[in-house]
Amino acid sequence: MHPAASVIFFTTASGAGYGLLFLLGIAGASGLVEPSRAFGVIALAISLGLITGGLITSTAHLGRPERAWRAMSQWKSSWLSREGVAAVVTYLPAGVFAIGWVFFEETQGIWAFFGLLASLGAVATVYCTAQIYATLKTIPSWNNPLVMPGYLALALYTGGLWMTALVAGFSGGETGIFGPLTVLVGVLAVAIKLVYWRSTSEADSNSTSGTATGLGALGRVRLFEAPSTSENYVMREMGYRIARKHADRLRKIALATAFLTPIIFLLLALAAGGEAAAILALLAALSGTLGTLVERWLMFAEARHVVTLYYGAEAA
Repeated sequence: MHPAASVIFFTTASGAGYGLLFLLGIAGASGLVEPSRAFGVIALAISLGLITGGLITSTAHLGRPERAWRAMSQWKSSWLSREGVAAVVTYLPAGVFAIGWVFFEETQGIWAFFGLLASLGAVATVYCTAQIYATLKTIPSWNNPLVMPGYLALALYTGGLWMTALVAGFSGGETGIFGPLTVLVGVLAVAIKLVYWRSTSEADSNSTSGTATGLGALGRVRLFEAPSTSENYVMREMGYRIARKHADRLRKIALATAFLTPIIFLLLALAAGGEAAAILALLAALSGTLGTLVERWLMFAEARHVVTLYYGAEAA
């Protein structure tokens, strides 16, 4: 699949934003962080900024972005529509929660209720996003049981990186529960990703040029003549290919920048404390976010749509 920059930015930014919003709602309601106005302003601005920026950017991939709102009308049958509805609905409790934190420096009582609703909305939105891809049977590598838990784990991990950086910055280097929690979630996320990569690399394709044409019983089926004399939309969007050696190299880069380096930085921050811990936590968040961009790019670049079987591919 063609790795469109708008969709890659959307899945990375909104994932981190919703992960951070989830943690802010839980932390505020349970009293894990002090409801200071400065912390609330910056943390909620980063969270809602990432979410909003990602959602707006995602419309750039549409042919008619001004009609994006109409997609929400199909929520009974479309995960894309459910994602849009969940994203809009989540703004309501998140906004009320932000009012309590920023204007009244309160996160308990009724404000805690809206914080928990915002956390629930964040989970629901990321789940819907994951299901958009996980339910596509026409793209075997996405129609994988590890896609949904991978999305949720990655969102919580990247959101946790920013939560840890914020808490460390405002507390003079103390990460609280968020540092160790993010390390654990990071280990879980990389484990899911490694198993996912292995399953997609070793899986035998059930879709071949033989099954697509119904001629597989006669022997190996190969393309005799291209269906189009020039590049078309299907070839541009569905027929993107990346060489195996390049994909393997990018996987290593993604592992190093998205997981290994941030986890090492966080472990060093836990041991160091003070100003050094705050700096290390920030570096971990920056590295994890950049690495996730590479990982998201790979998710699209390595995916093969079954329609490419009619354009020369022997398997998808």
